[in-house]
Amino acid sequence: MKLIDNVNNRLGDDLKESIERGSKLSIAAASFSIYAFEALKKELGKIEELRFIFSSPTFIEEKFQKQDRKFYIPHIYRESELCGGEFELRLMNQLNQRAIAKECAQWVKNKVTFKSNKQSNLPLNGMIHISNNNENEYAYTNVSSFTSSDLGVTHKKGFPTLIQKTEFPDSKHYLDWFNQVWENDEYLQDVTERVQSYFESAYKENSPEFIYFITLYNIFNDFLDDLSIDNLPNDQIGFKESVVWQRLYNFQQDAVIGAINKLEKYKGCILADSVGLGKTFSALGIIKYYEMRNKDVLVLCPKKLEANWNTFRHNDKNNILAKDRFRYDVLFHTDLSRDRGMSNGRNLESVNWGNYGLIVIDESHNFRNNNTVVGKENRYQRLLRKVIQEGIETKVLMLSATPVNNRFNDLKNQLALAYEGEAANIDEKLETDRGIDQVFRRAQTAFNIWSKYDASERTTDRLLDMLDFDFFEILDSLTIARSRKHITTYYDTTAIGKFPERNKPVSIQAPLTEEMDVTYVDIAEKLTLLNLSIYTPLNYILPSKMQLYADLYDKTVKSGRLTQIDRENSLRILMRINLLKRLESSVDSFRITLEGIISQIEDAIKVIDNGDGSDYEGLQAKLDDENFDWEADWGDEENVIGKKIKVHINDMDATKWREDLNEDLEVLHGLWNSVVDIRGEKDAKLQRLISILDEKINKPINHGNKKAIIFTAFADTANYLNEHLSKHLKERHRLNTALVTGTRKSSNTKKIPPDLNAILSCFSPISKDKAQLYPKITESIDLLIATDCISEGQNLQDCDYLINYDIHWNPVRIIQRFGRIDRIGSKNESITMVNFWPDITLDNYINLKQRVESKMLISNMASTGDDNILNTDEKDLDYRKIQLQKLQEEVIDLEDLREGVSITDLGLNDFRVDLTDYIKIYGELKDIPEGLHAVVGSTPILEPGVIFILKNVNSGVNINKLNRLHPYYMVYIKNSGELFLNHIDSKKILDAVRMLCKGKSEPIVELCQDVAKETDDYHEMQGYSELLKKSIGSILQVEEEKEILSLFRSGGTTALQDKIKGVEDFKLISFLIVR
Repeated sequence: MKLIDNVNNRLGDDLKESIERGSKLSIAAASFSIYAFEALKKELGKIEELRFIFSSPTFIEEKFQKQDRKFYIPHIYRESELCGGEFELRLMNQLNQRAIAKECAQWVKNKVTFKSNKQSNLPLNGMIHISNNNENEYAYTNVSSFTSSDLGVTHKKGFPTLIQKTEFPDSKHYLDWFNQVWENDEYLQDVTERVQSYFESAYKENSPEFIYFITLYNIFNDFLDDLSIDNLPNDQIGFKESVVWQRLYNFQQDAVIGAINKLEKYKGCILADSVGLGKTFSALGIIKYYEMRNKDVLVLCPKKLEANWNTFRHNDKNNILAKDRFRYDVLFHTDLSRDRGMSNGRNLESVNWGNYGLIVIDESHNFRNNNTVVGKENRYQRLLRKVIQEGIETKVLMLSATPVNNRFNDLKNQLALAYEGEAANIDEKLETDRGIDQVFRRAQTAFNIWSKYDASERTTDRLLDMLDFDFFEILDSLTIARSRKHITTYYDTTAIGKFPERNKPVSIQAPLTEEMDVTYVDIAEKLTLLNLSIYTPLNYILPSKMQLYADLYDKTVKSGRLTQIDRENSLRILMRINLLKRLESSVDSFRITLEGIISQIEDAIKVIDNGDGSDYEGLQAKLDDENFDWEADWGDEENVIGKKIKVHINDMDATKWREDLNEDLEVLHGLWNSVVDIRGEKDAKLQRLISILDEKINKPINHGNKKAIIFTAFADTANYLNEHLSKHLKERHRLNTALVTGTRKSSNTKKIPPDLNAILSCFSPISKDKAQLYPKITESIDLLIATDCISEGQNLQDCDYLINYDIHWNPVRIIQRFGRIDRIGSKNESITMVNFWPDITLDNYINLKQRVESKMLISNMASTGDDNILNTDEKDLDYRKIQLQKLQEEVIDLEDLREGVSITDLGLNDFRVDLTDYIKIYGELKDIPEGLHAVVGSTPILEPGVIFILKNVNSGVNINKLNRLHPYYMVYIKNSGELFLNHIDSKKILDAVRMLCKGKSEPIVELCQDVAKETDDYHEMQGYSELLKKSIGSILQVEEEKEILSLFRSGGTTALQDKIKGVEDFKLISFLIVR
């Protein structure tokens, strides 16, 4: 008897000496590896036959429930070890698996029979028996597996094993035992064909799509364990046959499936795709699904967007989705503050708020402020109580292009609607180490630190590096947010078309008039002189009466008192700001506002002069009026400016108030006199608009396209433009003009009904399906003048020219307007945005704007420590200046405008949806070797190189949970050895793999042949092996840098953990060669 310990002597060397030509081998072992074959290839090639028994069930078809999967991991490992086991990582990472597997498969086909023990509770002892023609027989016992590590070729962890070698005649007992077992069909099953099939799958050319799905299967395997059929859309109800589903683009369909999954699992989802990606239609797809499941659906939207939703509810000829018979209700955000009255045809007293199974909140960012007024609910709290908490279980879908402003609480407050404001409801569902409240507190702390950096260092990537892994887990669980760049890069949009090219914006600075000595600056300066005391009557209350009015109109809040005097001062400054905005818009709008304020002041003076001590009713701004430009960021208007009040004149210092009113009246009359004659031909801005429209019509950007849309913030400006432009275009160019505001829809041709859908369909006939909806109307509209009532949710991409007649102080509004024509699938090669700016330098413009706001301090009780909602921080002014400068040079994407807080392109849901759909059709991806690859073609963005998908086997990697996919790691490396994307960019790499592979269900033969020729049919893989080593090295380098940084972070250090060796810390799951 001889003892072999694989240290002083090796089993592999002894076998080489014992095996002869014509030998017959009998082996019982836990696993078989191609690398053991490679080590003994010369000797094994000479044998007559090999009988191999897997000592425990391997390649046996087993019936088990999904929830039991984790108990079957051992047999999966045994099968996967055919192409490399735990201690063969260094060999596997040489990337010659394909060539070895091909040779081994041919040898197996000619000389090997495999059987497997079927009894998991009766494992066989491991042994190797060799019978030679000269009756030399040898038996090796205490052999666990037939792998390179068991042969002693590679190092094996753990205690050394003593293998006993027995010679004839004692060895014959082992052969007799093996023969007895071999013939027992009750306990053994022939698995030769399955083993051969496994080998073939290891060396055949794979389709890119197959590699994509086995990559997903490995990475998201745990997700499948947790998967409940209840959380997946039920295709059997037929919602994929609906008209709306058929009209959705592929990326919108993905959003629908993903959102339904989140709604079912977490009860809430924020859909925050960028402008121009069709959130409204995606939402309609989700609504249709729930309606087909007999759920009542309520859409809550700003009143200005009612037409976007009402259009699809009625059985009208102009409803392209009429066959879907949508039955959802539409109410408005402001209705939450009302208990009675009519709204959108509904009696609010009769609305059963608690009976909706799904609530869709359009522009949900309007609910990002959870106010804290004691004893009185605001809209947010009413929504939470009346609609979500009361009655049946309610799911909440939120739509917003800007779910985050400058506080992560903005996002948390919206998400809280999904879990009814009770953090415990969501904490138990999220796979995070910390609760959602703590995660957001930590995120806000990181943001506060980041916001103090200089602008050059305040990058989105830097902020993302500072955020916890848990934060991304929450985003991934509860949000869907894709950018247009993401869609065009990672989706096949061939059938849809592309986004049009954006021309450089045209910036126009026109004076108010050329004929009079009146300038924008002169008028703006005079606005700073206004007290606007007409809006602040409580400032003049006698001291003895102040408590009386405080008791009537002040509010108690958790942090103190919210006084009516504060709210009146807020309204005064808001009205001054509105005056400046209306001056920027048009002289006519400015004049109308002046006349309104003058009339109000004169009425107040009459009340004072009556001398009978009558009551004065304070003014109330109509904030939902299209002639007041209210910013949602300013908060809940009821808290900011309060409600209408009544003041007894005898309770006031009426003399002082009258003096201040007279002062304002004098300034206002002077302003009115300076602008009253600036109309028509004397209006330089209007004349400049006419000239650029003439030029556009005479010299179209795209062949034959004369269409243009003009946006303005104010209905008065829209009416003024319509008055002067419609006649001009009709007479000079024989073109029709239409007007769309919140209250008025009209065109200058009687052949087009004064209806929103008809007007928009005649303006953008292709995108709006005019041929189907209005086949009898032959007239068309080429100029559309509109307010922001159609700045969201409308597809007007037939048009290629958009004019912002007033530049909004919030650039987000400008980008949202441009999103009406800047849409995927446009027929236009290029599009242009024209911006009208005040006749003043940008620096002076920002400074002047700041001076107008300088006395304003709106107390925003919903904020988290920011008292002034019109922040005057110097860095913010610099940032705003940079944004406005960018707008003059280029059209920027919404996510590039956000001050670091961007949640786009961070979610992993698309991949889970892909995997789930694949599993439903083809079943689970079992018996798949590791280390497989495919070859794909590069794109202009995704450069040639290799994408490696690895699995970490060392717990010392993934310090601070920097890799979201741990223990899986992905690296995209160029052929030059330069990193294209490192492992922390795992989401981007998954996107790249999806783009390169999905839909490519057959190997790309030409590319495969190129690689085979380059590598001598995959025998010479040193170049790719070196790229793999560099990729693993890059992972360890980044982890090492982060480990050192952790020394200086609060909460301890992760440094000096397990030592990391390198290549043997990772095993290759799959790889993608990008040619």
